[in-house]
Amino acid sequence: MEARPHLHLHYVQACQKLGQPQNPFIARVLQEADKSDKTRFTEGITLKIAGNNHPVPVHRVTDDDFGVLASVLGHAAFVTGLDLGCNVLTDAGAKTMATFLQENSSLRYLNLMFNDIGTSGAELIAGALHRNESLVHMKMTGNKIGNRGGMFFASMLQINSTLEKLDLGDCDLGLKSLIAIAIALTQNKSLKAINLNRPLLYGQQEETTVHIARMLRNNSSLVELHLSKHEMKNFGVERLCEALYENSSLTYLDLSCNKITRDGVKFLGELLKHNQTLKILDLSANRIEDAGAMYLSEALSLLNRTLQALSVVSCSINGKGLIALSNAVKSNMVLSYIYVWGNKFDKASCMAFSDLIQMGHLKPSCTDVAPYKVDGQVHLAELSHGLQKHYYWTPRHRVVPDGAANTSLEIAAVSEH
Repeated sequence: MEARPHLHLHYVQACQKLGQPQNPFIARVLQEADKSDKTRFTEGITLKIAGNNHPVPVHRVTDDDFGVLASVLGHAAFVTGLDLGCNVLTDAGAKTMATFLQENSSLRYLNLMFNDIGTSGAELIAGALHRNESLVHMKMTGNKIGNRGGMFFASMLQINSTLEKLDLGDCDLGLKSLIAIAIALTQNKSLKAINLNRPLLYGQQEETTVHIARMLRNNSSLVELHLSKHEMKNFGVERLCEALYENSSLTYLDLSCNKITRDGVKFLGELLKHNQTLKILDLSANRIEDAGAMYLSEALSLLNRTLQALSVVSCSINGKGLIALSNAVKSNMVLSYIYVWGNKFDKASCMAFSDLIQMGHLKPSCTDVAPYKVDGQVHLAELSHGLQKHYYWTPRHRVVPDGAANTSLEIAAVSEH
């Protein structure tokens, strides 16, 4: 068996050799890794060097810091995951990362979310992934790579056959790059999950949604698709639904924070009566109102026995629609997770969800409301559960079960390893 290198010792030696001062944050993480359970060595470990979620400020990783770290990790094949989120890496650091990805054959998970990587850095990293055959999961979230940067990743998707999960949310993608990615995914057979949240779109014709729908007709490998903040209207939802009648792989569809109304949800309701693959549907922050809730509850009460999780947080639903949704949960044994906070609860709808929980139809960990009484009257309080609770950060202490606040509820497994 390969002897485990002493990461901290090698880091100290590399800093001396390169004349670079030690970053105490990196040094501490490497020391902790050296002390970790030896059984993790054979399984592979993830180094968590994210700059956020610390009780005290840390020295965030710079381009020079990563240059030293990369030289250390070049001899540590047991490091299969690297979380560098929320640091200050720029295009210069991306150049080092690109070289590292070309030479490394063990890294499977890479998180670069919310650094300062731009278009030229995206070109280098995407270019390195043309030849990399180990990376499975990559997060570029929040790096402003722009439309041109998105085009480089689209080109990469035409060549790379290893990557399974790619997060390009909040990257300022534009019309051309979204269309190029959709076209690439028509042929790509390896990617299972993609996040395209919050692009910069200025037209009203929903061309990107049309191309994504066209891709879904032909793609048989994608299981998770995030299209939040796409300015999507009812026309776009109708195009997606038409495509999903022919798609038999997608299990998770995120349409949150769009401009979908009751008419768009009517198409989704009809789709749910026939679809046998969708397990998670996120409609948070759309204006679906009572009528939209009724369309969903009709499909879920009578015909659909596939959907496991539904989020309608802040969807302008009143008591009538909320009671209909509670009845759907009661009659549907498969629908286990429902998130409804931010709607307009009245006395009857508070009672309906309280009864669901008290009678065991809905587990407290599977919803975002909890009943309590004041002067004998039932009210609902908010719980910090949701489909994307741990998208930006994960607590160091596990205060809730993984399934109660996981991006994909472990249905379409998206782990770091």
